[in-house]
Amino acid sequence: MKRVLGSIVAATLSLVLASFALAAPAPASGTGPGHVKPRPIVFVHGSAGSASQFQTPALRFASNGYRAEDIEAVEYDTQFQTNTLAQVHERIDAAVAAVLRRTRADKVDLVGHSLGTYVSQQYLNSSPARAGRVAHYVNIDGLTATALPGGVPTLALWAEPWRYPGVTRTVVGATNVDLGEQGHTEAVTSEKSFREMFRFFNGRRPATTEVRAERGRPTVSGRVNFFVSNLPVVDGTLRVYRVGRLTGARLGRPVATFDVTDGAFGPFRASRHARYEFVLTRGEITHHFYTEPFTRSDRFVRLMTDQPGGVVRSVMTASPRHANLTISRNKEWWSDQDGRNDTLTIDGVSVLDGIAPRAKRAIGIAVGDQHADGVSVLGQPIAEFASVPFITGVDQYLRAPRRHAGIRLRAVPRGTTRPHTLVVPAWPSSDHWVSVQFDAH
Repeated sequence: MKRVLGSIVAATLSLVLASFALAAPAPASGTGPGHVKPRPIVFVHGSAGSASQFQTPALRFASNGYRAEDIEAVEYDTQFQTNTLAQVHERIDAAVAAVLRRTRADKVDLVGHSLGTYVSQQYLNSSPARAGRVAHYVNIDGLTATALPGGVPTLALWAEPWRYPGVTRTVVGATNVDLGEQGHTEAVTSEKSFREMFRFFNGRRPATTEVRAERGRPTVSGRVNFFVSNLPVVDGTLRVYRVGRLTGARLGRPVATFDVTDGAFGPFRASRHARYEFVLTRGEITHHFYTEPFTRSDRFVRLMTDQPGGVVRSVMTASPRHANLTISRNKEWWSDQDGRNDTLTIDGVSVLDGIAPRAKRAIGIAVGDQHADGVSVLGQPIAEFASVPFITGVDQYLRAPRRHAGIRLRAVPRGTTRPHTLVVPAWPSSDHWVSVQFDAH
């Protein structure tokens, strides 16, 4: 456990230190005329991330005429314990070659976030041939640079200026855009960052920044990977059920079943207003995932599970009398910003106060009866998560099992009044793990 946490912290710290390798500002460069047919996009995530962090932008691009299958993501172990940087670059090569072959486009547009900006800049600078296959590069809240990476036209998006008082972060020669007080992960998924990316790629504004429902039944596919390594699950069975909106209970037999042998699952046809449970069976525990409805075809569904002794499961206590949850959203949860906070209630109890300061950058929240004593200790984070980037936790007793009622989760993102509500069954944590995934749009 200490080794895993230390590696995550080290990777994040290295990125933060690298961001101080600052260069003097230079005039922004233009992007030239737009294209009738948009180029394909390849995304490279940051520390402890996955393709899911580009899920919301991908849906917005698709709402503006992109094909879902023309947006790719390269996933890797951000601790670099199971892959080298050179191997990640080879994965980018493969993704670029595949999408160019499929689309017959001349080049791709490349997007990197956080640690992914280091990976992407090194990639573009590694050879003229690689840079020559990239039309535009977007550098999201990561590494600065003294010149355009690989000479490729670049858009640099910067968030969290409060972390760098008196300092201007820049990629010299790029179009540098300040996203204001947005969070580090929010910088990928916000409407403003999408507008900037779309205009940079296409030379015009998007028709919409909404995720618009498509006609017919969306096609859903994705991967089952281990957190944090992104290694694929190779020995599981995944079943997909429709569930009731008010109870989270299953509505009949599975709508799809997949043998997971290389991490991949799908596709299956979803109903736009339905809610789904994904059930992964492998080993000694069953992992249940609950999502909001799929209104558009989605290839970036990521079901992140944890090994015994993993980052989350090694911390949380299990028992047959209470449920454990992991709640995720690719936009930070804030609880210490007056007038700009998120709200999250579980069974009507507010849980964010004291556990999600803006500086924590928490996009994942672990919830459970930490000492299996039937007592909740709200208002303070579970101590073991203090040094883990992007994750926080709270000791809340969630009785399990329950005969007729589920656990009701209600989130209201800052800056909006529209609630996101999910109800999930209270599975006993001795044999089950529950993950709840809220949309970032």
